[in-house]
Amino acid sequence: MSDLTLVIGNKNYSSWSLRPWILMKQLGLDFQELLIPLYRPETRDEIEKHCPSGKVPVLRHGDLTVWDSLAICEYISELTGRGWPAQARARAVARSVCAEMHSGFANLRSEWPMNARARNRRTPMTPNLEADIDRVDVIWNDCRGRFGTGGGPWLFGEYSIADAMYAPVVLRFNTYGAQISETARWYMAAVIEDASMQEWVQAAQIEPWKLQSSEIG
Repeated sequence: MSDLTLVIGNKNYSSWSLRPWILMKQLGLDFQELLIPLYRPETRDEIEKHCPSGKVPVLRHGDLTVWDSLAICEYISELTGRGWPAQARARAVARSVCAEMHSGFANLRSEWPMNARARNRRTPMTPNLEADIDRVDVIWNDCRGRFGTGGGPWLFGEYSIADAMYAPVVLRFNTYGAQISETARWYMAAVIEDASMQEWVQAAQIEPWKLQSSEIG
C-alpha cells in the first residue's frame, strides 16, 4: 500500500494527526508522510491542496481522499481487516469509547492541550477537567477489565482503533501529571514505551515550531 499518503500537522501538537498515524504504524502499513506546520499564514492553502476541509489529518489513497481521524482509521480497518476487536461485544464497546473520545472531553482538550515533548507541566485543576480525567480512567479500567486481560497490554488485548484514539490522551496525562488509577498507569506505560509512540515523540522533540497557545503550565 505504498500509494498511501497521510497528511498531518505538527507532531508536537496535533492530536488528531497522531491517531491515524499510530494506527497505520501499528498495522505495519507502508505510507508516505506529509507534514504541514499548523497555524501559519500558508497552512490552510497548503492543506487545501490535499483536502477542501482545510484540516488535518488527510489520507490520500490513489485518487481517493479521506479526512477526519476516525474516518481514516475506519478506512484503514476496511483495507486491512484489522483495527477492531474480533468479538462482537468488544467491538461494540470499542466503537462506543472511540465515538465518545471523538465528540467529547472538551475540557480536557482545551485545558490540557497536547504537547508531546513537554513534561512536568502543571495547571489549576478545575471540576470539569477532573471529571474528564475521571471518565477516561473509568473507560480504561472498564475496557481492560472486561476485554483486555490475557490478550496483551492494550484496551482490548490486541491493538485497536480505541488505542489510537486515546493515544493523545496518554500524552496529555504524561505532560500534566494526571492522577489516575494503577490500571490506568500501567496502560499509560505500555503506550508510552511502545516503539511507534517513541518514534512520534522523538520527532516532536526536534520540531522547530512553537505554538504559544499550547505551551501552558
